[in-house]
Formats: sequence, structure tokens, C-alpha cells
Amino acid sequence: MLLRIILDDDNIRKVILDPLPNTVEELMICLKTKFGITGEIVIQYQDPEFDMELCNLTNMLDLPKDKATLKVLTKLYHTDSTLDTESMSSSSEDSPSRSQTRQLPRPFPIPAFACDVELSLRSANEVFVKNGEVFEVPKEMKSDMLNKLAEAIFVYTQYPTREEVDAVAQALVVKHPCLKDPGSVFGWYSWKFSLMFKVRMLRQMLRQARCPELSLNKGFSSPTRSKKIKKTKKSEVNVLPGYSKGKNENDQEIERIALVNEVKKENIDWKLVDKMMDNTYSLRRKEIVTDEPLVAHVQERWPALFFVHQVELEFTRLTSESLRESFFAGLDWYLDRFLELYKAKCGIPGLSRLLRQLDNSTPKKRNVLLLGLPHFLKEDCCAFTKTIQVRTTRLDDEHAITKGMKVGVLVVMDGQDSLMQLLCWKKRGTFSAEGHSNCCGHADGTPLQFEHGLPQRTEVHF
Repeated sequence: MLLRIILDDDNIRKVILDPLPNTVEELMICLKTKFGITGEIVIQYQDPEFDMELCNLTNMLDLPKDKATLKVLTKLYHTDSTLDTESMSSSSEDSPSRSQTRQLPRPFPIPAFACDVELSLRSANEVFVKNGEVFEVPKEMKSDMLNKLAEAIFVYTQYPTREEVDAVAQALVVKHPCLKDPGSVFGWYSWKFSLMFKVRMLRQMLRQARCPELSLNKGFSSPTRSKKIKKTKKSEVNVLPGYSKGKNENDQEIERIALVNEVKKENIDWKLVDKMMDNTYSLRRKEIVTDEPLVAHVQERWPALFFVHQVELEFTRLTSESLRESFFAGLDWYLDRFLELYKAKCGIPGLSRLLRQLDNSTPKKRNVLLLGLPHFLKEDCCAFTKTIQVRTTRLDDEHAITKGMKVGVLVVMDGQDSLMQLLCWKKRGTFSAEGHSNCCGHADGTPLQFEHGLPQRTEVHF
């Protein structure tokens, strides 16, 4: 099917999808994979019944037969916990002290400066357009401008990379060409170095003001300091939020105890559990990031976190993305290329057996890709994936079954038939999940939440 995809006003693509995905969810994954889109999206189509006005696509049957125009919108997702924390509240929406981390937008939106600064820049820009004369910024004005820019950066991240600072400096001279460095090749190098210094100064000020993430890194002053500093990972958004307004650690501890008691009940109120897990997210992240507790201690204090449903929700609280969607989008991106590599290496016994099971279904292709990785990479897969036969194994001896596994997937077989796949945590039990690829997705997302790594023998695998 021929599709006209509108990603932005100046980014419109023509795409041929053959065959067309059967569901809207599969179409979303296909488009996210093809265009490298992260996060949740909404797909709209031009409806002939409403004079080609845009409507949300909820059923693939609504699309015209031969060709269609689709618009892809990125959906900004916020969990209840992010909306409930002080660092995310409307009263501090643009506060640089919050511990939320996001990628800086490109191009970076330069904030409005003070009224007198804006007037001076407007006049200087007009002079620059006429005769190319650059503006000599007074020291006090430059300091105010750098403060404003640093605060705008901290709305997104407290540890910007050099490339991100470069992008901000470049955006500044694009918006205000009168600020270009005279004689410089690019015209923004001096702003770059001044801005990097101002960012470090602002970090110091926020550390003294007890900003959670920066206070955590205060004591590191050894030669290996850069390795010890705990920065948010690329995917992490809400890594160490402050407590919600009017709440403190004692309030969240009381709610945590109530949460533990609720999970112990025979008939658990899962909606209440979800709400309490959202409300106690700040306390939980503080414990996990600062104390780095053992998994056994985490399970004792946060037993609800060890249900598959909560693994997915916690991943979303931390990254603002769906665990399944992000995992499958990344997996599908490499799907066809990996299967071609597998076919080229079909002499490997394990791979040839898996390739014989291939069909045209996407779930089967995903399973073959994941099960074939240890054979292709020549890794010891026993530390991550273990297969047992129900006829010859005592299923009640969980410790013996999961021996040697830190975190991984347990496949229960009956002859040649797969009965179930379980996500396993060392000495912490097993969790049921649908399909091998789902188990791998949960296994990939779980260590991120606990600040733990994956088995060393499967590092290349991931």
C-alpha cells in the first residue's frame, strides 16, 4: 500500500508497505522502527467521509484501499508519579532543580531574556543585518544571558554533553546573529565555553540547595571520580524525583507499609496498588539509587515491584516509554538483517535447528532471533536462557531449576512443545510472561530499575 506519511510540516515521506500490518499497533511499531521515533505515537488519517479531515486511526479497515495520507504525532506521556512530584508540578514546570532528564530538542529553543536584554539584542541584530557589525555584550548582560540559558538546559538535563552545549550555543547565534564571535569559523565557540562554565556553576549552586541527584554526587573526589558519578542513563527520564509538595519521607514510608500489607492480601486491589506505587516512587528511587540495596532487600520492602505488571509500569515511570513497545521497536529494527545473518551461518547446529522453525509470523521471527543470539555470538546462554522438560524435571524445586541464573528466561517444554516461559530472578522466584520475546523484554528492563547489571557472559547478547 502506498502511504504519504506526515512527520512534520517540513518532513513528509512516501512509503510503500507490502504487506500492510494487520493492526494499528503493528503499524505503529513499523513506523517507529522505520523513522526512528521513540515514545508513544498517535496515527491520524484523512477520512473521505469528513472531506479529508484528520481522524485518529483505530482500525486498519478505516484506511482507503490503494493509498492513504497518515499523520504521525508524538504523544507526551506522564505517569501519575511524575505529575504528583514537586519537581514535575505546574508550580515548578521550568525549574532547573528538578531531577527529570530528557534529550535536548534540536534546534534548541532559546528562551526569552530580560526585557532590556531583548531590546538591546533586537537593535544589535538590525545593525548586524545592515553592516555586519557584531554586538559587544556587556559583562553583566552576558552573565544574565548565560544564567538563563543554563536554567533552560537544566529543564532537560543536569549533565549536558559537549555536543548538546554546542547545539545550544549554535542556536543562540542563529537566533541572535549579532552575538557571533568576530573572526571565528563557526561564530559560537566563546559562547560554548562560557556556557559550559556556567552549567558547572549552576550545578554547584543546586547541590548546595540539596537537589537530590546532585547532592548524591557531592562526595566523589577521587581520581576515578568520573566513573563514580551517577548520571542518568540515556533512556532514563525521571530518575531521582523529589517528594511531592506537602509530603516527606515519613509520609511515603507510611504509604509503603500500607502497600506491603495490601500485597499480602488474598484478593489484591491492583488499582490501589498501582496508585500507591505511583505515590511512593520518589522514596523507592531514593533507596535504589543512593543505597544500591540487594535484590532481596528490595523485594522485602517493595514486593509489588516483583509482578510483571509492575515491572512494566516501573519502566514507564522511569523512562516515560512503554517497555514492550520500545523493546519490540528496537527488536524489529534489526529483525530482517539478523535473520539474513543467521541464514548465512546456517552451519551452526543451534541456528539451523531454529531456522527450520521459521514462518511468516512476526512473533516467531522474534523468538528465532532471540533464541539464536547466543549461538550466533558464541556466548554461554545457560546464564540467561534455560530449557527444562516437564516430564523429567521436578517443577517444585525452584532453587535447583534456576541455579546459576542471575536474571533470565526459563522455558518449560513438553517434548517438542513449549508450555510456558518464565522470567526468573536469582533466589527471588519466577514470573509468568507471554512468549519468549516478552520474557526477554522484561529481563532487559528489570535490571535498569534495580541499578543491577546483566550476567557478564551475556553482555554482548544485550
